[in-house]
Amino acid sequence: MMTTIGRSLILIGIVFLVLGLILTYGDFFNFLRLGRLPGDISIRRENFQFYFPITTCIVVSLLLTLVIYLLKK
Repeated sequence: MMTTIGRSLILIGIVFLVLGLILTYGDFFNFLRLGRLPGDISIRRENFQFYFPITTCIVVSLLLTLVIYLLKK
């Protein structure tokens, strides 16, 4: 029980570390074009703006699924 909690905390820490690095060095990771992929929905009107990064959500979900699968193996 304690080892699974420990592993979960380590995994959460690694996720936070990666997110912190991406946010801190966002300009360096600009080549990933996350948030500006083809398929991301962006609607702009005079007094209204709607943005839904559906393709980016799918890509991030697939990457996280792969990482979690590899860590559980």
